[in-house]
Amino acid sequence: MSSETEKPDAKYRHDEDGGPDPEAHHGHGRGGMGEEVKRKEDRRFITGHGNYVDDIKKDGMLHCEIVRSPHAHAYVKSINKDRALAVDGVVAVLTAEDLAEYDLATMPTLMDDTQDVLVKDKVKFQSQEVAAVIATDRYIAKDGAEKVEVDYETLDAVVDARKALEDDAPLVRDDIEGNDSNHIFTWETGDKEATEQAFEEADVTVEQEMYYQRIHPAPIETCGCVADWDTANEKMTVHLTSQAPHAHRTLFSMVSGIPEHKVRIVSPDVGGGFGNKVPIYPGYVVAAAASYVIGQPVKWMEERSENIQTTHFARDYEMTGRVAATSDGIIQGIDVDVLADHGAYNAAAQPSKFPAGFFKIFTGSYDVPAAYCKLDAAYTNTAPGGIAYRCSFRVTEAVYLIERMVKVLSQELDMDPAEIRRKNFIPKEAFPYESATGWTYDSGDYERALDKALEAVDYEGLREEQQRRLDADDDRLLGIGFSTFTEIVGAGPGKQCDIAGVEMFDSAEIRVHPTGNATVRIGVQTQGQGHETTFAQIVAEELGLDVEDITIEHGDTDTDPYGLGTYASRSTPVGGAATAVAARKVREKAKNIAANELEVAEEDVVWDRSTGAFQVKGAPDRSVTMKEVAFASYTNSPATEEPGLEAVDYYDPPNMTFPFGAYVCVVEVDRETGEVDIRKFYALDDCGNRINPMVIEGQVHGGLAQGIATAMLEEVTFDDNGNVTAGDFMNYLLPTAMEIPHMDTDYTVTPSPHHPIGAKGVGESPTVGSPPAIVNAVVDAMSHAGVRHVDMPMTPDRVWSVLNEAGLALDPADRFEFDFDSDAGDGAEADD
Repeated sequence: MSSETEKPDAKYRHDEDGGPDPEAHHGHGRGGMGEEVKRKEDRRFITGHGNYVDDIKKDGMLHCEIVRSPHAHAYVKSINKDRALAVDGVVAVLTAEDLAEYDLATMPTLMDDTQDVLVKDKVKFQSQEVAAVIATDRYIAKDGAEKVEVDYETLDAVVDARKALEDDAPLVRDDIEGNDSNHIFTWETGDKEATEQAFEEADVTVEQEMYYQRIHPAPIETCGCVADWDTANEKMTVHLTSQAPHAHRTLFSMVSGIPEHKVRIVSPDVGGGFGNKVPIYPGYVVAAAASYVIGQPVKWMEERSENIQTTHFARDYEMTGRVAATSDGIIQGIDVDVLADHGAYNAAAQPSKFPAGFFKIFTGSYDVPAAYCKLDAAYTNTAPGGIAYRCSFRVTEAVYLIERMVKVLSQELDMDPAEIRRKNFIPKEAFPYESATGWTYDSGDYERALDKALEAVDYEGLREEQQRRLDADDDRLLGIGFSTFTEIVGAGPGKQCDIAGVEMFDSAEIRVHPTGNATVRIGVQTQGQGHETTFAQIVAEELGLDVEDITIEHGDTDTDPYGLGTYASRSTPVGGAATAVAARKVREKAKNIAANELEVAEEDVVWDRSTGAFQVKGAPDRSVTMKEVAFASYTNSPATEEPGLEAVDYYDPPNMTFPFGAYVCVVEVDRETGEVDIRKFYALDDCGNRINPMVIEGQVHGGLAQGIATAMLEEVTFDDNGNVTAGDFMNYLLPTAMEIPHMDTDYTVTPSPHHPIGAKGVGESPTVGSPPAIVNAVVDAMSHAGVRHVDMPMTPDRVWSVLNEAGLALDPADRFEFDFDSDAGDGAEADD
């Protein structure tokens, strides 16, 4: 996907000095790009001064508690409020009928479906919202919720997407006129005929079924809001756990009918998002409606079990991959079938034109001439979802598929998994590269990354150790797994990517004050990524200011420029680009002011990035700093310029960016218990030009922890009646420091040619690339016995079952010799 249309601000994309090159230098001592600047926002966090939604307190604030269904599928026969209303402190009990008076009983999803805010007729998943209690404090609200009496008529539930498509399956969505099945849509990509031909002509074909399990982002802060309707000014202010405040403002206005300029969304500090805080949830709408009706602020904060059981999940893809190849391992074609479970509503958080997200990146880092995918989506009696959990719209599933299939092919051909990758990589000189599914990869150097990884882990030495263990029939098997993945991030471009019709550009506004300090307002929203530091570094680099003199503001729709928010690793590729371009617009104006101060023509002034000053061409001793120019812009502006020094940019990227990585995982598998120990994890990421190496390393560490958890621990599970059996942290397992191994991080730098600062994004990459590396390692440990696959999460019991089936399991009792001496027994009897 690319665009040849030249933007009006295209001249700002590539500055005459070539732009920053963090691989060649480490900044200029001002906290610019490439420098390990400590995160500015961390001072308030580590001193207890963070300000989260649940910290918001307002005079007269009421509390909202949701009444949830204990059933996964049931008719709501009646709701009795009387006992709840009799509780002292309960102000109101709201049902769908109450919301219907304000046209708020339902709300649109991001994929053009309609979801109940509060259920009127039929519950479609366990813990779905049925009623809401508003009270003077949270505990009274809970007491009231327990006294709401709901009469249900239970129905058979279906929680398996494949069973949901059977003719006799319970119908989840009988509310859709004319609907008689649980099938939502079919999506296809690629060239089916060319792929079929590739399989017909192939020397070898392989096939593997795999399941990417349902998982949950489980951010440390759950979802919530404080809604406050100002009756006097007819304005709704909502403090919201939002990853996309402006998009949420637009959606709030569309749902409520309140004019958009009368809706203010404020996202204060957000305690993690990972895609979970992109959708609009019924609790938000209920709190806003209650505040509107009652005329007082209303807070809604969900509990952990509510978050896991009802807010949007990720993954849940049943995939079958097929690869056609030559006898020497050259891939000729890839064919994929996918069944996607979307839950009770089609509410996946994807760009509107991409119902399967960016799954068509499934050809990965490889030069594949023919590819085809068919995907079907189904309704089930489970919570809706399909969010981009620390990935870019289904890229994680696509990467898992291709990286597993390359391993399967290497086993079929008895070929080294590193060598088969090298054979099939897109060559460095082929970029920009048009994939078989229509993406235009911007840049890459995959072989260099792989070579660096192999050397770093001593690959030959590991293979020798692996063989020694096999020869010795060791009780701990050694496995080495690879993931040489490519991600796609940075959505837009706007003409291809939109959310609810709004094009996916992003924005930045920079104002340099008379004393040379700067305020930067951005359209993206941090949830821990470090924007207040890294975006200040971009401005410091471009304007020659000190990073400490730059303040980043975000999260308030009344003051910040409109943007589509932070998710799918789009902050730096889109928001960072807008910031760089806005800074260059400021610098362009500053150049004219500098010429006026230096009393030379503008064409005789040059910008020196190393000193952060404007100089007279050929006379570098004659210069003015940006701070001096800023003061002049307010006190001695040229006649040709307006006073002041500020600029804004709305950046619509011409293409996405394509970060990549080379990951190596080394595991030991205990043949007695099935326990997997990650002995080494090496992660090389190429995110283009690097803004802050320390922040990048932190992002990689966090992403790897989540990827390891996906591979080894996490899964949202259900029983046959639709009850969530992993709906809290007792049953939904998150990693602790005990489960996370030492991580070796590394990098190469392959700048994006179209991005203003050559950056690509990195926050999602480790979560995308690590699960297949870990699974490949576990499979590799058992591959000599014919093992081809182990589904995630690879719990000890699951791994032991595979070991046992392959004849590799050991009985711990075999390590002991028991000597039952009959004579000793006789002696004991004689003593008696």
